[in-house]
Amino acid sequence: MAKLTIRQDDCDLDLLSLGALVHRLDPGVIPFRRAKSFDVHVSGGEYNVAANLASCFGLKTAIATAMVDNGIGELIQGQVREMGVKPFYKHFKHDGVRGPNMATVYSDRGQGVRAPVVFYNRANEAGGMLKRGDFPFAEIMAGGCRWFHSGGIFAALSETTADLVVEGMQAAGDAGAVRSFDLNYRAKLWDTIGGLAQGQKMIAQIVKNVDCLIGNEEDLQKGLGIAGPEVTQKTESKLDPKSFFEMIDRAVEKFPNVKMVATTLREVHSTNRHSWAAVLWIDGKQYVSPTCELDVIDRIGGGDGFAAGLIYGLLSGQDPEQALRLGWAHGALLTTFPGDVSMAKLPEVEALAKGGSARVQR
Repeated sequence: MAKLTIRQDDCDLDLLSLGALVHRLDPGVIPFRRAKSFDVHVSGGEYNVAANLASCFGLKTAIATAMVDNGIGELIQGQVREMGVKPFYKHFKHDGVRGPNMATVYSDRGQGVRAPVVFYNRANEAGGMLKRGDFPFAEIMAGGCRWFHSGGIFAALSETTADLVVEGMQAAGDAGAVRSFDLNYRAKLWDTIGGLAQGQKMIAQIVKNVDCLIGNEEDLQKGLGIAGPEVTQKTESKLDPKSFFEMIDRAVEKFPNVKMVATTLREVHSTNRHSWAAVLWIDGKQYVSPTCELDVIDRIGGGDGFAAGLIYGLLSGQDPEQALRLGWAHGALLTTFPGDVSMAKLPEVEALAKGGSARVQR
């Protein structure tokens, strides 16, 4: 089995993400039907990872994405600059009426027994218009790139975005970068461009060019077409990693190029009270994080926070157990802030990562 190899030389970019930027309108705990005002957060799964790594962990990151030349685009560009992420934009001109648009996410946070609510307007989204050839990946990574990241939501935006992800992954492989993909399988998105069969076909083309996968059991089953274990006990804890690890051998058998798989484990007791853990399979070994109880302010972005901390740990030369702890700790901290990206500082992440006891299963 080939092992995960990470460049240790000085590169212009520690991480390059490929994905769509969105703006999230957040009225806090007020349902949208009664909202009078809201905060605006800039988000996007791939961007969140780059922003977290830049703002919290001090790495050199970039995002390749679509940008619309209007006021919303300018707002988003300002927040990207504020987070310290270098942009590579494919610009689209707004016609003043119908678009193209920067996608809008609407979400109230819920409270207690009232669940959060998230809905979207991705109509005529510029990100979905991106296609192979829109970014000079070889030129962008000419100064060196250590890690390349993309995800399943972006891949499912249109009939062209998955092929663009493949192009980016192949260029990143040529540049010697580790390539990660957050499966994030969303049936509603894939249904618009061919459904489950088409989704699995396109995801397979991507994953053949990937070193690291992030995704839960449902992502592995639906995104990769991997058979899941039969659950015989309805009372089985959602934090039990056994069923997740049981699927890894099947996934790696189908995609032998994959060297790492990771996911968070979350048991939701109420909107504001979660049990939180994470697991990592890397180079044939299994690791499990501690479990902690979260008092959640805003759950959106926690998984991207986990991915960023894990990637930072690996890029900075930490052993897999410590890298997993850093991802677990950063994802936990991110749920204590409003918005989708980190407000944490590295010493806070490291302090939380020291708590608990992780175990390695061989």
